[in-house]
Amino acid sequence: MSDPARPRAKPEFCNIEFPSLVGYRWPLASLASGMHRVSGAILFFLMPFIIWMFDHSLTSEISFARFKSVFEVGILGIPGWMWKLACLGLIWASLHHLIAGMRHLWMDTHHHQISKDFGRQTAAVVLVLTLSLTVLLGAKLFGLY
Repeated sequence: MSDPARPRAKPEFCNIEFPSLVGYRWPLASLASGMHRVSGAILFFLMPFIIWMFDHSLTSEISFARFKSVFEVGILGIPGWMWKLACLGLIWASLHHLIAGMRHLWMDTHHHQISKDFGRQTAAVVLVLTLSLTVLLGAKLFGLY
């Protein structure tokens, strides 16, 4: 039984090592911030694919038909549904980077109003909004409506 007169020892936090990293529970704010960095890296590295899609969707009717056939039939031995998954990843990365970026800008300009609870709440809003919009646009991409 613990002594009520004696204060509880505060938990000690130290650097995270790999064995404990697997079971580590990320706070929502750090999860949203880390995913913002990951989505930015995805957008950066897939920029040639984004430019190719933009170019082939706008050049002419023939190039648009060829562009559309990639998502229906496939190209380079990769089936169309895998190209759609790649686009779904780009949709998620774009949405998350935009929404989390607006959150970061808000927090940078209104730093005197920011609290730990506000950071957790806005991170939850970012994650829910991003995933909801991704599911909605993914359903459209895969022809569910």
